[in-house]
This record gives sequence, structure tokens and C-alpha cells, in this order.
Amino acid sequence: MPLNPFNIPAAHHLIGGKWTAGRDTLEVRNPSDDTLLTTIARGTNDDINAAVSAAEDARQGEWARMTAVERGRVLSRIGQLVQEHIETLALIEAMDVGKPLTQARADAVALARYMEFYGGAADKVMGHTIPYLDGYTAYTLREPHGVTGHIIPWNYPMQIIGRSVGAALAMGNACVLKPAEDACLTALAFGAMALEAGLPDGALNIITGLGSQAGAALAEHPDIHHISFTGSVATGQIIQAAAAKNVIPVTLELGGKSPQLVFDDADLDRALPFLINAGIQNAGQTCSASSRILVQRSAYAEVVERMSLAYENLRVGPATADASLGPLISAKQKNVVENYLAQATDLTCAAIGKIDPNTPQGGHYVAPALFADVPSDHPLAQQEIFGPVQVIIPFETEEEAVEIANGTDFGLVAAIWTADGARQMRLAKHLRAGQVFINNYGAGGGVELPFGGVGKSGHGREKGFDALYGFSTLKTVAAWHG
Repeated sequence: MPLNPFNIPAAHHLIGGKWTAGRDTLEVRNPSDDTLLTTIARGTNDDINAAVSAAEDARQGEWARMTAVERGRVLSRIGQLVQEHIETLALIEAMDVGKPLTQARADAVALARYMEFYGGAADKVMGHTIPYLDGYTAYTLREPHGVTGHIIPWNYPMQIIGRSVGAALAMGNACVLKPAEDACLTALAFGAMALEAGLPDGALNIITGLGSQAGAALAEHPDIHHISFTGSVATGQIIQAAAAKNVIPVTLELGGKSPQLVFDDADLDRALPFLINAGIQNAGQTCSASSRILVQRSAYAEVVERMSLAYENLRVGPATADASLGPLISAKQKNVVENYLAQATDLTCAAIGKIDPNTPQGGHYVAPALFADVPSDHPLAQQEIFGPVQVIIPFETEEEAVEIANGTDFGLVAAIWTADGARQMRLAKHLRAGQVFINNYGAGGGVELPFGGVGKSGHGREKGFDALYGFSTLKTVAAWHG
């Protein structure tokens, strides 16, 4: 396992700047072939208590005394170290999560970019002066919450560390990070690089382990001042309820059932790669995956034909083969996707990709499937599958398209494909989503673009400058001087 460049001992947490052995361990297995990669520590309440205490010490110690520009320089140095280890991080992520090397490499590049962005932004969050009564000067200050908890999922660990931990550190918070038990390795590598870059001890603590144990202990800890969670709706509800007991704010980025609306004047040559890639990237294990393709009836047959032809050329293989898709993260997730496919016997399967016959035994492979003429109320059109499954739904009018697009519990991302400028503006306002893309999807990752949802897709915003506001609290000062 290529962790040696970072000198990280197996089955250790990062607490107070020191690698600390866990009492119990969990296996880390390769989704591509189910072989054992390494072991991680299985965090306990005591480990979380120690990490929170170390973070509290940091926020009252060296980390608290650093100026904003000094914090930014540390983050920028972390970003430079990430940049120097892109290939190693990509290989670790591919082996740990199962995504193709090209996608894992893009995640490592994004992590470096997040650290660059937040390193540069750390000294640019400013308060305001407020016109007030004669004899007063009134102004606002942006201050860190204190100790922030970060519970991240297994599908994009590097990217979510960047947008969550990066923003929190930029504002001067001290962080306790609990990565998903299925994907801890790049999180630990990030911790090692943070120490090397000069991040003070305790400013970042990493506790690995189960969500039901370490994650739950972090969410309900009385000395945590803000929780950032990315994951399922069900777990998000539990996290929010736990945080409510301590009356602390929560940023939730949850599920999605994101639509792309394709009108008959769309540039299909440009749209086609976005229609497909946004649904199959990371084997569909993406909160913002475009799993619903809504197509105007007059263009419907052509879109189905072109997407079907493209699907037939998709190939699934082990992560290091760098195929179109890799395996799903686990046997459990494979079972979830296969159960959804079992509900599709009444649907028209327009096309299905191919699993490479040479894939290793034990890997969690599912062929990508495309379904046409899907009723908008079908489970495959309503529920988040988190696998490589897309549905195509026809519509007649703009009004019907909006009704279908907004007709789920989610509201994370949407895309509009049309040459009509007025239609673009109307739909951007009417679609219920935290991000709307016009004649594109995802905007290349968009480190600068605020990201988050409405409805059961969550609340709060990560990425961009808005994330810094979320990881800070506003203080108003009114001084009377006569």
C-alpha cells in the first residue's frame, strides 16, 4: 500500500499532532478485487473526546494566535504538498474507493486547488462598518465557531476534505475529521501533509472508525461548535437531531436526484458527453449525479438513440485499468443498486454497458444501465440510487419540464440545455436546486462556486467564498465614544 511516503503507521488516529494507536481495528479492502489493503483504527468515544480536547487546546493556543495571513500560508503549503503527491494520492484513492485513476487524479488536483483557494482567501474575510447613531461607531467581525466537526462520505474524500476542512481552517477553526470507514486513506495522508506544512498540533485531528460509533460521538459532543456532514438523508437527519441538543449550526449536503432538461433546440453534440458523464462518474456514486434526463418530445428519439449508442461503448473495470467506470465501493452498495434494478422489470432498458470479462473476482461491479420512457413517479425516477443508472423522461412543454424536474424531494443540481436565452433565465429561476447550469453541467468542479441544496438535499453552502461565512459567526460591536 503506497502510504510509505507519508510515514503513517497502520491503525492510528491523528490526535494533537501525534499518531495515536487505536485499541481496535477495521479492515480496508480494495473494491476492485476485495483484497485486504491495510487496517484502520476503530475510533471510540474516548478517541473523540481526546481529539476534541486537542482541538480546543489548539484554538486557544498557537493556532488561535496565528494571523489570517499566516493561516493562509499554511494552507497554501498544504496545497503545494498535495500537488507534489498527485500521483500517489490518486493511486491510494483508486485502490481505496475503486474509482478509475483518471477520476482519482482529478480529485487530488481539486484538493490542491481547494487549499490554494482557501489559503488565498483566509485574510480576505472582512467585516463592515455600519452607519449608526451620532457618537457611535458600529462594525461587524467574522470570527471562527471554535471546534468544528467534519463527517465526510466515502465517494469523494479528497474533494470534500478540501471544501469542508479547508474552509474551516481558513477561518481559524480547529477541526475534528471523521472520514467514512470505507475511505480513510487519503484523509490520513492529508493529515500527514498538514503536519509537514506546519499546521499547529491539534488544529486538525482525524479519527477513523464507524459512523455509528465515532461519527455519532462526534455529532453529539457538547464541545463541538459546528458540524459539517455530507452523506445520506437518513444519517443527516440523525446528525441534525444530535446537533440540535447542543444548539449548534449544521451544514448538510445530502442526496440528490438531479435533472438535465434537454429542449429541441439544444446543441446535442455538446450536451451528449455531459448527459452521460454526469450520471456515470464515480459509478454514479455522486450526490450531484444527473440520474434524470428530461427530453422534449420532438428531440426524444434522437437523444435516446445517441445516449444508447454511447452507453453500449461504456466499459467497467478495476480502478487501475482506468476504464469508463470502476467498481462500486462495497458489496453492500452493489446490493442496493441491484435491488433498484430488480424494480425496473416494467421499464424499457434502452442500453447497458459492458463489464470487462477480465475483471478480478470479488470486485463489486455493476454494468451501467439506461432506461427510456420512464414515468416520472417511478422509484427509479424518484429515489437516489447511488449507482450507474440513468432514466430518460419525455416532456412536451416548458411548464411540464419544470413540474417533473421539481417533482422529487431533492433539490441539489439541475442543468438546462437550450439556445433560447429567455428560456434559460426563466428556468434558472423556476428550478428548485442549489446549483443550475446552463448548457453545461458541473462547471468543471467549480471550487469557486457555492454548492448545496434545498429540500432533502440539505442546507448551508460549501465551496467558494460562501463556505467561509458558514464556518464563521458574525459579531456586532457598537462603541459609544461621544
